[in-house]
Amino acid sequence: MSIRLYKSYTPGTRNRALSSFTEITRNKPEKSLIQKNHRNKGRNNRGVITIRHRGGGHKRRYRIIDFRRNKYDIEATVASIEYDPNRNARIALLHYEDGEKRYILHANNVNVGDKIMSGTQASLSIGNSLPLEKIPLGTSIHNIELIPNRGGQIVRAAGTSAKILAKEGDYVTLRLPSKEIRLIRKECSATIGEISNNDAFLVQSGKAGRTRWLGKRPTVRGSVMNPCDHPHGGGEGRAPIGRTRPLTPWGKPALGMKTRKNKKASNAYILRRRS
Repeated sequence: MSIRLYKSYTPGTRNRALSSFTEITRNKPEKSLIQKNHRNKGRNNRGVITIRHRGGGHKRRYRIIDFRRNKYDIEATVASIEYDPNRNARIALLHYEDGEKRYILHANNVNVGDKIMSGTQASLSIGNSLPLEKIPLGTSIHNIELIPNRGGQIVRAAGTSAKILAKEGDYVTLRLPSKEIRLIRKECSATIGEISNNDAFLVQSGKAGRTRWLGKRPTVRGSVMNPCDHPHGGGEGRAPIGRTRPLTPWGKPALGMKTRKNKKASNAYILRRRS
């Protein structure tokens, strides 16, 4: 994947940097693998906004992604590489030998026509899915299960991959993209390789309207509000916060406050916290 840079023809093209989409081989999704995607725009079941700055945006249809990779020992051919509006990674359409079609996350260096398989008998090639105990040390992996047979839950964003550091007993030690080091059971499956579209972090929309297309509404800084609206508000001109630390609109600590529960069950499996 590469980034397309624009010259300053208009205010909207100044500082614009978008994906070139050169790896995309098909424009329309597979009809049998899409479904309606109702987005609640930050509202709860009473219609009250519980998450601010969401709403609007272009209509999307959800692509059904196979995160489980539970079609074992049946070879599939990569039919196309497609854009998915619901994630920053690309997706690949697989045609299995028995006629079934499925979407998976597209890995780097997987091309149309390549053969892919999942299961304990699969080879150690990019795009194949195997249990962690069958993958050698130092291998880059993605779409990793936390609980066997539940499906991949972590390392699914564009350009990310985890690395296998050690194997001991029933657990495998992984270094995640956040630099966290944690244990995962050896029966959990993962896909070999790094997820494609690794330049996604370089994308700059260039204008506010493009951000609205993505379903993001404007954010107003607390320091420009009135005191009745935000703890940072009020004062003459550009006033400092006026509190001992930054706060949310509801008076809770913000910017750097740790929010993970101290008694979370998975704490026992984390050997080194993310930085």
